Amino acid sequence: MMEKRKQKVYEKLEELGIQYVKHEHPPVFTSEEADKYSQGMEGAQCKNLFLRNAKGNRQYLVVIEHTKRADLGSLKTKLGEKGLSFGSDKRLMKYMGVESGAVSPFNLINDTENKVEVVVDKTLKRSEKVNFHPNANTETLTVSYKDLIKFLEEMGKDPLFINIG
Repeated sequence: MMEKRKQKVYEKLEELGIQYVKHEHPPVFTSEEADKYSQGMEGAQCKNLFLRNAKGNRQYLVVIEHTKRADLGSLKTKLGEKGLSFGSDKRLMKYMGVESGAVSPFNLINDTENKVEVVVDKTLKRSEKVNFHPNANTETLTVSYKDLIKFLEEMGKDPLFINIG
């Protein structure tokens, strides 16, 4: 199952002409664990948060640099929400098609109903390259920031760029 999901990402990247560098590593579940294996990787290491609003009728993928903390109180105000919380494992599987630890913009390939809204920290614009899991937490792909935006657009996403943290 995981192999099939990864393959879907690789096929889409090739279809879009997006070049990447693949880094294999043991499974990682937090950005702190991923840190151990990121030596030698070019670009920003990213943390990806899957959030839902208080009503549960809106899902968000929030992408920030791994060293930053996302203040959910401030973020909810910027998004015009009454509250934000982390989506459950069941909700994550339903909307993003992955288990916790593998959350990334590449999961949007599984968002066939286009229900997940994307929020990107403005500071990532300064990064020439960014790093994400390809639907599995045993690999990390380095892509250009421009190609990340190209991928998001191909997935029908119009990211909201705001200062987070």
